[in-house]
Amino acid sequence: MKKTKLALVCTALFFGGLVVNAQSKTLSFKKGEVLDILLFTGKPDFSKLFPRYKETAFAFALKTGYQPQPVLSITETTQGGLQPGSFVFGKWTNLASRKKFLNEITTEVPDFHVQRRAMWSSFYLAYYEMKEDISFDINPEKVIVATAYWKDESGSFPEFKQEWLKKVKNKGGKVMLQLQDAMSSVGYMYKPDYMVLTEWNDRAAYDAFIKANLKMGEKGIQNVNQFIIQ
Repeated sequence: MKKTKLALVCTALFFGGLVVNAQSKTLSFKKGEVLDILLFTGKPDFSKLFPRYKETAFAFALKTGYQPQPVLSITETTQGGLQPGSFVFGKWTNLASRKKFLNEITTEVPDFHVQRRAMWSSFYLAYYEMKEDISFDINPEKVIVATAYWKDESGSFPEFKQEWLKKVKNKGGKVMLQLQDAMSSVGYMYKPDYMVLTEWNDRAAYDAFIKANLKMGEKGIQNVNQFIIQ
């Protein structure tokens, strides 16, 4: 088994989630639940170290209200300099349960952060309280793209976003999920102003969109990360 595939399988087992393979996976969140997005890259000793982390930190997360979701790999960074290896969804019962974990984890597991640094060379977290019920499918036969934008101070991001979404539609893309009002935690800070998942029938359609997207320039945005995930 290739190292990248092995790392993904270990990550899936570690987080209790599923590796998305030949079948689509539907993710559903109810109003008031919390959606996690975790971006990270594992170190070589990850598989040796994760059993203890699973027995300590992960066990406390489950006790607090964490519900595992699909684990995806990031196959390519297409915009921006951040290049993590995995893209993980998570679910929490509510905002209170998410914050309880963050506030109490170092009491329950004093070496929590030390364990994380030993296993991951990078680790970023964004979490969102759902304002309404939502569900979406991760289809491995499609090209799934995650894009995060930080707006600049010009006040023109709303116009940029509107034009961006128009180009997605015109090039045959489908908006799967839109997220705003990101929350995060000290040491793992990742708070884009706008996170969006899009679906494309094939790479050619996505590439055509990217060409149109880049012609828009950078007015309205301060930073961007974009990943192809599967």
